[in-house]
Amino acid sequence: MEASPFPQQSNVTSYGATTVAIITLEVFVGMCINAFIICVLCTAWVQKKTLNPNEKILLLLGCSRIWYLCFTWIYRFLSMIYPHILHVPITRQLIRSLATFFNYSNLWVSACLCGFYCIKIANFRNSFFIHLKVKVDRMVPWLLLGSEILALAISIFTYVLSESLQMNSITSTSKGNFWEVTIRKNKHLFSSHFLAGLLFAASFLVAISSAVFLLFSLWRHKRTMQTSSMKDLSMVAHIRAMKSVLSFLVMHSINFVCLLLTIIYATKKECIMKLLIHMHLFSFPGVHSLILIFSNPKHEKALLKTLSCVKCEGFIK
Repeated sequence: MEASPFPQQSNVTSYGATTVAIITLEVFVGMCINAFIICVLCTAWVQKKTLNPNEKILLLLGCSRIWYLCFTWIYRFLSMIYPHILHVPITRQLIRSLATFFNYSNLWVSACLCGFYCIKIANFRNSFFIHLKVKVDRMVPWLLLGSEILALAISIFTYVLSESLQMNSITSTSKGNFWEVTIRKNKHLFSSHFLAGLLFAASFLVAISSAVFLLFSLWRHKRTMQTSSMKDLSMVAHIRAMKSVLSFLVMHSINFVCLLLTIIYATKKECIMKLLIHMHLFSFPGVHSLILIFSNPKHEKALLKTLSCVKCEGFIK
């Protein structure tokens, strides 16, 4: 009987085991948080028979993040524990394409959410901004559709590029043209990395500019309330909103830096720096969604109610 070309047992190092353990915990927590958001929104959908634009964005964001965490975890788990499975090109490319699709979907829907919050909450006297404020509710479904089409197009392009590189590599290698293989591989890496960096930067600019404009609008309104001696309740709400926006600003900035670092460290061996980068990337969907929950009074109330019920059941048992 002919032996398999790849070893069937896992070859786990201490670094691999540590990485898998950490990202598994982060993925589990992140999926639970986003699943909670989806459950709350679906319950509201059943009760009201409709969803407002904000809830539509949150629902798609929660679904994108769950699938992103799922496929990215599968890829990292296999690459660390069972790397021989990823030696099959179609398996590796399929998992990476799905992870790429949901990653870009997560980034662009998150950017849409920041833009939506900015347009709905911020107050500017610019005529174009006022026009957007009036039309934004109708624009949300098209923005979400455009985000998904863009993410799908990029994932398909990445898959086709990988297939083309693999076929050219096989053809050139069979002819002995190893120099040609290296050149094509470098071109492929440059194209894919340049495209990834461009899309990361575009989504980051949308999210960060929306957050900055919203933060400036809230700060200006807060100063107006202070000079006009308005009551504390509205002031507390504005300060809370500013803290949430500031946290979004910081988290998106760190996430963008980590995404760029994944491109820089893509061809390098596993190291502590890569572990730290992946730790943040896997924690971002959960932590950001948790901030969204506490920024929404209805979701916060539902979460506290759920936690109190869990505590009561645990106490009874």
